[in-house]
Amino acid sequence: MTILDKFKALQGAYETVQSAGHDPFTVCFDEVLSPSEAVLKGKRVILLGTNNYLGLTFDSSCVDKAVEALMQAGTGTTGSRIANGTYGNHAELERRLAAFYGTRAAMVFSTGYQANLGILSTIAGRGDHILIDADSHASIYDGCRLGHAEVIRFRHNDPDDLARRLSRLKDAPGNRLIVVEGIYSMLGDTAPLKEIAAVKREWNAHLLVDEAHSLGVLGSNGRGLVEQAGVEADVDFIVGTFSKSLGAVGGFCVSNLPDFDVLRIACRPYMFTASLPPSVIASVTQALARVQEDPGLRARLNINAQRLYHGLEAEGFILGPQVSPIVSIRMPSTEVAIAFWNALLGAGIYLNLALPPATPDNAPLLRSSVSAAHSGTQIDTVIATITAIGSELGVIAPRSHRPDMTEERQGDLLGEVLWQPGQGQRHNHAPVTGNPL
Repeated sequence: MTILDKFKALQGAYETVQSAGHDPFTVCFDEVLSPSEAVLKGKRVILLGTNNYLGLTFDSSCVDKAVEALMQAGTGTTGSRIANGTYGNHAELERRLAAFYGTRAAMVFSTGYQANLGILSTIAGRGDHILIDADSHASIYDGCRLGHAEVIRFRHNDPDDLARRLSRLKDAPGNRLIVVEGIYSMLGDTAPLKEIAAVKREWNAHLLVDEAHSLGVLGSNGRGLVEQAGVEADVDFIVGTFSKSLGAVGGFCVSNLPDFDVLRIACRPYMFTASLPPSVIASVTQALARVQEDPGLRARLNINAQRLYHGLEAEGFILGPQVSPIVSIRMPSTEVAIAFWNALLGAGIYLNLALPPATPDNAPLLRSSVSAAHSGTQIDTVIATITAIGSELGVIAPRSHRPDMTEERQGDLLGEVLWQPGQGQRHNHAPVTGNPL
């Protein structure tokens, strides 16, 4: 017996994945050529699982700003924000984030995971109650575990169930904090945020929205679902990450609460972690400016998301409940999902293999994330390749056995409205571990 014996079942499941071919935990690219293409074992592959929604990882202005800061301020701060880890550009990025969201204050964390971990474990304490969507990201679950509040899950995207659970706390002391996400990372559906905000007001709760996958994607100014749903005045905390649309690494929280800055001396994951290198801060600051200056990035992302979603839908695949940059295909079994993912990688397409228990309803998924940087030709190549492999593996019927899709059903891809809040499919069960991406 060793202290690691408790992980034998997990190791067995991992070995099953490894034995089927490629190992998703050790996929190592020889070279990343662009936001949409890389080289893997000498072969060019289309990148379709990187969350690089706006394609800013190779944006020349972001790269230039990062290089300039690297040369001026060195490779890192070597300290936490309360020690020696606050430079002028850290404070400037926080001012820019607060201005972008129209809030009083902002805090920058070293990762998006750490932002949820720090904020959730700090703002809700013993005697308080956190109500989280059942499909929440792993960082939300972990942040709740680290704190001392009572944690209550409500059914995914179900404001009525949220209200019922709040009603049971009617006479209980303590604060209530509701936690939802803008776009959920596994199926790409959005929260019914207007309805959730109404429940929040009715029960005098606080509301935190994690916009990790919706920053730069939703809203007329790219501020996320909170902006698109028109509920910015109802949201007390917005958490996000720099590792998706902003093309780098890091996280943040913004808030209009007047005493928000006290968290700088109360939040342990903020206080005791080294701050982000100045080069990362510089690239993120520029990426935020690109989001504000170039709405065409969101427009191209919109078109690509529709093209992939509707293309796969037309071929007979079962997808998430609504169009978004996250396009996930439901698989009939874990074994088929693993075989499908390996076949796609062999055919030059990289996307994410998502397996239970870290998926809604414990359904295995092939998860893709579209970028504004993808070309129409790349999207069409992906659709054709996925269709061919899907037919071969029996996930969909061969084309000769499928009816033609009518012009009416195909619709006008460029004119369709995307990502209307409140249209998400409801799931009655969700993993305790939380979604990983």
